[in-house]
Amino acid sequence: MTKTRVLIVDDSVVIRRLLSDILADDPDVEIAGVAANGEIALQKLDLVQPDVVTLDVEMPGMDGVETLRHIRKRAPHLPVIMFSTLTDRAARITLEALAAGATDYACKPSGMKDREAARAHVQRELLAKVKQLARPALARATGPAPKPRAVPRPRAAPAPVPHVIAIGSSTGGPAALSTVLRGLGKPSVPVLVTQHMPQPFTKLLADRLNSSCALDVREAEDGMLLTPGQALIAPGDWHLGLSRDGAAVRVKLNQGPPENSCRPAVDVMFRDVATQFRDRALGIILTGMGQDGLRGVEALLAAGSRAIVQDEATSVVWGMPGIVARQGLADAVLPVDGIAAAALDRLSPRPPTPTQGHHNGIGLA
Repeated sequence: MTKTRVLIVDDSVVIRRLLSDILADDPDVEIAGVAANGEIALQKLDLVQPDVVTLDVEMPGMDGVETLRHIRKRAPHLPVIMFSTLTDRAARITLEALAAGATDYACKPSGMKDREAARAHVQRELLAKVKQLARPALARATGPAPKPRAVPRPRAAPAPVPHVIAIGSSTGGPAALSTVLRGLGKPSVPVLVTQHMPQPFTKLLADRLNSSCALDVREAEDGMLLTPGQALIAPGDWHLGLSRDGAAVRVKLNQGPPENSCRPAVDVMFRDVATQFRDRALGIILTGMGQDGLRGVEALLAAGSRAIVQDEATSVVWGMPGIVARQGLADAVLPVDGIAAAALDRLSPRPPTPTQGHHNGIGLA
């Protein structure tokens, strides 16, 4: 079986050794090379021909973003995972790198003096991403495996006009979210977002999206009122739940147990959306690893709402949207640049047919 070849780029000898030891322990991974800075990494790129690059965010001389831009000119589709500390500065640079074409990011084991705890952290944060993101490249080398066909779910009649849009995303999500939220303009309903990210990334992501969207994009705070034309992003390490206050719906953050190893989790948000909005919601699943959102979509459908998902061709990882599509739970499987238009189309009231019921009002109640 072809192994995943990894090029490790980090100015820290300790981190290079730690990553090399952990990744090389996996029988499906081999270390193609290591580099102490961006200049050396670029020299080695053609020589070692890696399947994945792990790239330090903050390095002297050529930093991670500048190195990434050079890599993208030479290898547009090579998976690059930014390796970042949990600081405001590193988070800002990481989001800049994601906007510049980085595939994903992982967080360093900052402040961990216990080597075993640091190893466990890296295995959890990085190893699965390295192997998952290398799969498309390895498939091109060995020939693609047959895939189950994703068939949109047939519907007897159009759904009621949604009163809320709820979006879940993970790996590759920041870029996909930017495309979808910009495409929505300033919609007539509130938008809720759960993106798998820690603090301070979620606040910085909200600020970055707010600067490029007509929507008022904010990191959600407990008690916030859901408002049309506003997008609220679940804060890192908090589930985004909802509660009803008369005719209004408010954010109810909680730190319940992680679901699908995630907090925030898409499933938690979707379940509360289904409870509070019943058949008046639209769920959207964007690119992401794993299956967070599947149970939430099932809850939305059980309440009478609908869901659309991003297609495989435009997803960085077709895990979250793929499992929903393959189980026939999606109304539509669309390229990322077609999702906003499809959502806006569903916000336009349609005249009832003889077989449709009539739904009065489009308020939040």
